[in-house]
Amino acid sequence: MTEVSTHEPVLLKEVLQFLDPRPKQFVIDGTVNGGGHARAILEKIMPGGTLLGVDWDAAMIAKKKPESKTEHYAHGNYAELPAILKKEKLGLADGLLLDLGFSSEQLAQSGRGFSFGGASADEPLKMTYDDSQTPLAELLRMLSEKELADVIYEFGGERRSRAIAKAIVMAGKQKRITTSGELAKIVRDAMPGNYEHGRIDAATRTFQALRIYANDELGNLKKLLGALHEIVKPGGRVAIISFHSLEDRIVKQAFQQGMKEKTLELLTKKPVGPTREEEIENPRSRSAKLRAAVVQSTNT
Repeated sequence: MTEVSTHEPVLLKEVLQFLDPRPKQFVIDGTVNGGGHARAILEKIMPGGTLLGVDWDAAMIAKKKPESKTEHYAHGNYAELPAILKKEKLGLADGLLLDLGFSSEQLAQSGRGFSFGGASADEPLKMTYDDSQTPLAELLRMLSEKELADVIYEFGGERRSRAIAKAIVMAGKQKRITTSGELAKIVRDAMPGNYEHGRIDAATRTFQALRIYANDELGNLKKLLGALHEIVKPGGRVAIISFHSLEDRIVKQAFQQGMKEKTLELLTKKPVGPTREEEIENPRSRSAKLRAAVVQSTNT
C-alpha cells in the first residue's frame, strides 16, 4: 500500500466504469479509508442500495457517520470479509472495491509510526493497523539479521538491504528502537549521502517493506482473492487498485487463474492507470493500477 492523497480518490472515474454500481445494489468498499470512493459509489446505488465500508484502522472507521440505514461501517481486515458479512447480516455483494493505498492523513497522523517526518518521528514504532498485532518494535527484536535483510529487499526492493539490516540489529543491541524517528535515522546513517540523488528519503523503501511485513499485507490480499465467491455473488464485479508491483502481480495471477478455471471473467486484460490529467492533479496516483473482473458461478 502506497500513500495517496487524502481528498482525491484515485482512478475514481475508472472505478465507477468497471464496478458499474447501480440503484438497489449492495457494494463493499473493503478499504474505505477517507471514503472518497465510497461516497461516489453510494450516490450510484441510491435509491435502495446498501454500502459496507471496511477498514482495519479503527480510527478511520470511528470517523464514519452513517447518514442512513443503507450505510454500514465495520472495523476489520478485508481478508476477513466473509466473517464480517455474516456478523453484519449481509449477503453476497454486487460489487467489491479494494484501494490498496494510504491517505496522507492515515500515515501522518496515525500515532503508529507509519511515517517518520516532522512530529511523526516521535511516534511509537508500531507500524500496525490494529492493536492485536505485534508491533514492529517487537518484530525487529525477533528477526535475525538475514531475515530482516530479506524482508527489506523482497518487500521494499532496497538494494542495500544487508547494510541496513546490519545497522538495525547492531543499534538494537545497544538500545531498544522505540520510535519511527530512531529507526529512520539508523537507516539513513547506513546509506550513502547521495542515495537516489535525493529523489526520495533514504528510509522510504525500508519503512514500506517493514510495514508490508508487519501487517502481512500480501498474505491478506491472497486470502481475499481466494475467497471472492464468499464475498461477491455470481455476476458481481471486483475492482482492485494496487500501487506496488508485488500487489499487482498477485492480483494479475489470481485473475488469470480465475479466468482459466472459468470462475472469473476479466474486464481488464491489462492494468488501467491514471490519465495524464489525473497524474498532474494528484501525483501520488502515478503508480496506481486498476484490475477488474466479473465473478462467475462455481461448479461446486
